[in-house]
Amino acid sequence: MAVEQGDRYSSIEAPLLNDEKVNDGNTTTTTKDQQHLTVHHVANASSFKTCFHLLNAISGVGIVSIPYALASGGWVSIFLLFTIALACCYTGTLVKKCMDMDPNIRTFPDIGQHAFGSKGRLIVSIIMNSELYLAVTGFLILEGDNLNKLIPNVEIHIGELSIGGTTMFTMVTCLVILPTVLFEDMSLLSYVSAGGALASSIFIVSLLWNGAIDGTGFHGKGRVFNWSGVPSAVSLYAFCYSAHPVLPTLYNSMRNKTHFSGVLIVSFSACTFGYAAAAILGYLMFGQEVESQVTLNLQTGKLSSRVAIYTTLVNPIAKYALMLTPVINAIKMKVSCNKRVTHMIISTSLLVSSLIIAVTIPLFGYLMSLVGALLSVSASILVPSICYLKISGDYKRFGSGMIINYSIIVMGVAIAVFGTYRSLIDIIQNL
Repeated sequence: MAVEQGDRYSSIEAPLLNDEKVNDGNTTTTTKDQQHLTVHHVANASSFKTCFHLLNAISGVGIVSIPYALASGGWVSIFLLFTIALACCYTGTLVKKCMDMDPNIRTFPDIGQHAFGSKGRLIVSIIMNSELYLAVTGFLILEGDNLNKLIPNVEIHIGELSIGGTTMFTMVTCLVILPTVLFEDMSLLSYVSAGGALASSIFIVSLLWNGAIDGTGFHGKGRVFNWSGVPSAVSLYAFCYSAHPVLPTLYNSMRNKTHFSGVLIVSFSACTFGYAAAAILGYLMFGQEVESQVTLNLQTGKLSSRVAIYTTLVNPIAKYALMLTPVINAIKMKVSCNKRVTHMIISTSLLVSSLIIAVTIPLFGYLMSLVGALLSVSASILVPSICYLKISGDYKRFGSGMIINYSIIVMGVAIAVFGTYRSLIDIIQNL
């Protein structure tokens, strides 16, 4: 999302538009395909609605890999989940403080520009769009793996070429998603995908039902601590909290902005306890045998297993186009063309390229670990902390604020370096 029209109405912001009263100014038609609108937003969202939107932004597919993250680091690493959650909640308040210092900051890249000029905007935009692109690539891998779990041993034959398993289902998922990425109006999908928190709740209940009632049991002992697995664990934990790019929109949409810090605390606390519950349940059920997606451990003959898998499958299909739209808009602005055919070419090309990556690197856990370490940490921890220090000038003043922010930056850099290295090694070794 950048400062211009294409970013202001990106998919990340689409569900929030009804929370703002929009008054159109004069409309000047420059060409048949372009219109420049002057819009004025009046914040009208209640604290409850803002909390609802943030819960859905934080709740995502990371919940299916959270038991694997706990298995990687051992039981003690659950405290690292709470540490990262606390750090991300704190950096969320830094986003608010940056916006309070300059009311012209409307989007996440605006913070980078205010701190470091056009280079800062470019870096933040690259981080944000790369994270979105690789996250939706993970959606394709997840869909392929879980569909293959539900319907195993299926192949199609094209001449002498045989395609089956996860590769075939990943390609089928792309065909299903294709019409959604061709739409320029994401308003319908924004409401379909707004059930992230509900989907996570259903998933946790299904997991509990599967272990307690459907006979799987809670017999996995697991390890107390595994130092070598900590980089992978914290990287996957960080991936679960990659909602910071939406915070400026949420803050601007609020009627009473003084309640925003409370909204952050409630939302991050609720999602963290949900993630912790899923992690503990999955690890107790399957121990060290837990897969990178805990749904792959579930027996499909049981109703609770099917509910968990179906819930996992539905949300990514709706969210794919929504999350890819900011990337599409950024490219469209670079090529300075807003025509319908340009949108179709760019969106289709991105979908096909993400399919190629998903088929080439069908390693959901390792790829999401890479995204978490390299991009989620950058967007949710490093960017807010570094930009706040620069904008506020706290980097010049020794005090508690300076110590806390530099401590968070050191933690973020450590996760980025060691987590990225570990993820790349794992990907290379398993290709």
